[in-house]
Amino acid sequence: MADARKSVETYRRYFEEMTLIRRFEQKTAEVFQQGHIAGYCHLYIGQEAVAVGTNASVRPTDPWAAGYRDHAIALLKGCEPRRVMAELCGRSTGVSKGRGGSMHMFNAAAGFYGGTGIVAGNLPIACGLAFASVYRGTDDVAIAIFGDGAINEGAFHEAMNLASLWQLPVIFLCENNSYGMGTPVDIASTETDLTRRAMGYKMRVDKMDGMDVLAVEEVMTRAADYARRERKPTFVEAITYRFVGHSMTDPQVYRAPQEIEAWKKKDPIEAIRAEILALDPSQEDLLREIEKKIDGIVEDAARFAIESPEPPLSDLHADILKE
Repeated sequence: MADARKSVETYRRYFEEMTLIRRFEQKTAEVFQQGHIAGYCHLYIGQEAVAVGTNASVRPTDPWAAGYRDHAIALLKGCEPRRVMAELCGRSTGVSKGRGGSMHMFNAAAGFYGGTGIVAGNLPIACGLAFASVYRGTDDVAIAIFGDGAINEGAFHEAMNLASLWQLPVIFLCENNSYGMGTPVDIASTETDLTRRAMGYKMRVDKMDGMDVLAVEEVMTRAADYARRERKPTFVEAITYRFVGHSMTDPQVYRAPQEIEAWKKKDPIEAIRAEILALDPSQEDLLREIEKKIDGIVEDAARFAIESPEPPLSDLHADILKE
């Protein structure tokens, strides 16, 4: 019974974190459509289990480097929902003072070394973070999280080679959601088993169901333990799926509605809800309360962002040169 109670508490935390990401991204879509968010905006809806399961598997001190689909990582790594939404809206109260926008969240104090709009641009950064761990004599593990579209970029191969050559404690976490923008993996890559890309660099590899937060936790715990113990890299492929377009402007003409609906039956949030209720059916009311609380958080975040001021023109050249 004690183990069951512990499982319910843990699963409920996963449910809450994934629900926060989902509802936040849904509200982001609304705010974008209202014209408050400019530029590109890439949502994480459907892939929540990868970020939440990974966050549960590593230490708070382990540094992350993300790509352009980074809102979820920012929320998990201690950025307040208000400030994340304000950044999306380009407001001075945002996590990057309104100067980064959707793709450039940042919270170094919590070990989040930002998103980047450059595909695969975060992989060499993760190698640097891992090298810093070795240099300083800590046992921190760096995490680079990126999409399948990054595997054909030069920076991917340079980073993989360097990490293996220098034996760096870094986890290369590839979220294979089947499409690089609108291009299917089997059209972009001659080898569709992406773990085989890493084998060429004599690197440990693993694969997991990215729609199952418990499977993600298990595999990523194994990868983190290996990196901490052996001080070597691992490449992990997460098979996942985004329920929405590549970006808010994506018409999604490259995939059939039936495909999307089939993947939605694997919704990671509904899966963990089912696990919780199977262990303790009395949790249903509590899960509804969690959802209601999160709805309030995201509504407050949107209101705060929209009402916040834009950066003043006097700040145009701030944070460019060290004063």
